[in-house]
Amino acid sequence: MKAETNFWFIVLILYYLILIALIAVVLVIGWALYMVFTSWKQSGDEGSVDWSKYLVVTEKGKDFEREFANKKIPMETFIEAYFAEKVNVKGDLYDLLKNHRNEIFRFSITQQNAKDFFMKVLLPGLFTHTKGTDFDAVSTTYNIGNDFYASFLGETMLYSCALFDKEDESLEDAQNRKLELIANKIQVKAGDKHLDIGCGWGGLAIHCAKKGTKTEGISLSQEQVNWGHASIKKLGDEIKGTCKLEVRDYRDLPANVKYNKISCVEMAEHVGIKNYQAFIKQLYSLLDDQGHLYFQIAGLRPSWTYEDLVWGLFMGKYIFPGADASCPINWVTNQLERAGFEVHSVENVGFHYSLTIKKWYENFLRNKDESHEGQPSVRSKYGERLCRIWLVFLAWSSLIAGQGTSTAYQIVAHKNTNSYNRSTWVGHRP
Repeated sequence: MKAETNFWFIVLILYYLILIALIAVVLVIGWALYMVFTSWKQSGDEGSVDWSKYLVVTEKGKDFEREFANKKIPMETFIEAYFAEKVNVKGDLYDLLKNHRNEIFRFSITQQNAKDFFMKVLLPGLFTHTKGTDFDAVSTTYNIGNDFYASFLGETMLYSCALFDKEDESLEDAQNRKLELIANKIQVKAGDKHLDIGCGWGGLAIHCAKKGTKTEGISLSQEQVNWGHASIKKLGDEIKGTCKLEVRDYRDLPANVKYNKISCVEMAEHVGIKNYQAFIKQLYSLLDDQGHLYFQIAGLRPSWTYEDLVWGLFMGKYIFPGADASCPINWVTNQLERAGFEVHSVENVGFHYSLTIKKWYENFLRNKDESHEGQPSVRSKYGERLCRIWLVFLAWSSLIAGQGTSTAYQIVAHKNTNSYNRSTWVGHRP
């Protein structure tokens, strides 16, 4: 009798679990259909549209021309057609997107957008972000080739927001200013033990090592670390033995090592929402009780529009796969405070972010067809499709940052404990 009761109890539990799962599926599908419907309704046709003034259809794109003649084109549909060389842009892509994107494109959710959301954002965000999947995502993105990134990042090889004194200032000067400001914000000094998580090509790690720190930088990209090693070798005795870069997942950092300074510059977006709090707690445990954390994030605005969503899906599909933790600033600071940090300062550098990406776009436009020292050009080596993907990414993202859809925040934090010496901030003005 007891065994039979247990059997029916298990059946009942399974029934309710299945019912809850079905309700969740129906709600998600209903929400998706609502989003699709409202996005199309919001970006109505608004009469006949002559996009032929800005776009030219190739022989490959006759079906595209027939379908969208005199109609607004869904942005996702245009992007895919542009990548497939079904359509070309008359003139400059940045100018087209800046001055005419709302005139000829509609930011409505397409069937492909919906598929990408479920397959590349929702499901991976819920079930992946393991060491293996994160390594694969980063390898796909950052191991393309250092020459590819050098074609737009320039001499500093810094893939994060620069800081400009004036709009016509060189990218290199603005990036070097950013490095110095970061070091100043967390009071980097000789003898500090410094950890740079997501060190990229090693720019910040090397900059701090020049100031006398003992710096460790980690990345999941072998190509980035190789570049960093070459840069360290060129400096010779200047930072000999004080700067170490390696390919390592942040989850593999030893728990018994403490750092005076930790920096994480536009890397946390790749951690994933489901891993975020664990990541922040790990930073807390690695930081010395008197230490300082520099945390720079690229975040989205909470009051989003459909262009924000379409752009975000494009970025997740083509540029930063797995970067689902690009969240509003209030969410990020809440995560820091929950883990035991006290936020010392937050600075919005969104305009600088927009200008940085615009400089990258101009560099890429200028350099993609140039060959150097007998090496093939970026376009001939990596192909027309990849070049077009990056042109859309850089042109559109500069505008996105300029209008506040996505922005960059510089956050400085320390441990919120009674033992922390807050007087270290007296008179400190970065």
